[in-house]
Amino acid sequence: MKVAIHTSAAPQAIGTYSQAIRSGDTVYLSGQIGLDPATMQMVEGIDAQIDRVFKNLQAVAAQSSATLDQAVKVTVYLTDLANFARVNETMAKYFKEPYPARAAIGVSALPRGALVVLSFLSLLPVLLFAFVADSPRQKARLRGVELEGRWQASAMLA
Repeated sequence: MKVAIHTSAAPQAIGTYSQAIRSGDTVYLSGQIGLDPATMQMVEGIDAQIDRVFKNLQAVAAQSSATLDQAVKVTVYLTDLANFARVNETMAKYFKEPYPARAAIGVSALPRGALVVLSFLSLLPVLLFAFVADSPRQKARLRGVELEGRWQASAMLA
């Protein structure tokens, strides 16, 4: 089953696509350009666009219960490959090692005159657990499991 992911913290889709799609434990984030979600206007300059793109991706990932660190594949499209080093510098601020696999592609033009587009594929952690409660108190205490500081699952046993 696929579920569309939408957030107002990132630019709204400007075509026939979703900001992201979750299918099982995989999240596919659509390419983001340097649009400010509040104004839907392109930010000025390559550095501002790169930073805005990562912020937009971060917002969509968060809406899908993912983080940028869960990205397994990033695709970068640049109108000038001379800006690739700038993407690397900014990417290091948003991702921790091990870094995702990545492809960088030079293109002649991007939507709305953007200088950069990024998209990524993320895998969500699979959380499996079994619990046998011997008493009502144990049942009441089981509210969920915390994984890497984020609330990932909740359950109440009958």
